Amino acid sequence: MSPARVAPVVAIVGAGRVGRALGKLLHQRGWRIGAVVTRSPASARAAVRAIGAGKPHGRVPLGRMAGSILAADLVLVTTPDAVIASVARELVAIGGKESGAKDWRGKVVLHTCGALDRGVLRPLERRGAATGSWHPLQTFSRRGLPRLRGSACAIEGSSAAMRWARRLCRELGCTAFQVPRGGKPAYHAAAALAAGHVLGLVEAATRILLTVGFSRRQAAGALLPLTRQTLANFERAGGSRSWTGPASRGDLGTVARHLAALRGFPPEYRAAYAAVTRLSALLLARNPRAALRRLDPVLRA
Repeated sequence: MSPARVAPVVAIVGAGRVGRALGKLLHQRGWRIGAVVTRSPASARAAVRAIGAGKPHGRVPLGRMAGSILAADLVLVTTPDAVIASVARELVAIGGKESGAKDWRGKVVLHTCGALDRGVLRPLERRGAATGSWHPLQTFSRRGLPRLRGSACAIEGSSAAMRWARRLCRELGCTAFQVPRGGKPAYHAAAALAAGHVLGLVEAATRILLTVGFSRRQAAGALLPLTRQTLANFERAGGSRSWTGPASRGDLGTVARHLAALRGFPPEYRAAYAAVTRLSALLLARNPRAALRRLDPVLRA
């Protein structure tokens, strides 16, 4: 099915943080919100209030939501990754002669998981649905809407599903990147390094500063400008030219003192420091092998 010129109807299955945010953003852009499906009627009603539109449905019984879901031009599955496969099997049950409803021929279903491709929706594809995945490369929190304009979106799927994924990108101001078959786990690992793991490192740095007299607010005020400037340097000059710190200068004595200072913390702190130091030298040093030969004895000590 090709995207129509009239405002499309989107059904949202799994309206947690991602589903609510995407539903509200699409509603603000004139899309019509159809079924909003969550685990319970109460959470579905709360999701509809947050989105500002839609028809709430709990996941049971499935028959009651068949008409509402199958009337949509696009079905977005925004559930947690671990339940997408089971949700696909549940959705299959609402179509076909068995339920007295239409089947999935001509319908488009996209999931928003970063690490999985359309294969997880295969039960729906077998029933005739065009399937794919659309993953906005942005963090979603419970406070406010994410800034998707200018963000990347990983897309893949059948030709019909890709047309809808690209339309979503245009509507929300995202840049579409087609990920090759089998590439989504590596793509998502990169996203985890750049977002969640960076947050872990900043939190570790914050807790270290707490032990030397900083308040949490003072630690954030000290570290965030440093981190922002580092990212600005990376954007302007690239990684190698922006690399800073004792390892970048070959100051092994300071690296050793850092490791000694971290003995008073859980072992994960020292392990993370050593691992990130080695990774940085491997990727950013002018002569990675020489840098690692100098660093390894200090990091293993």
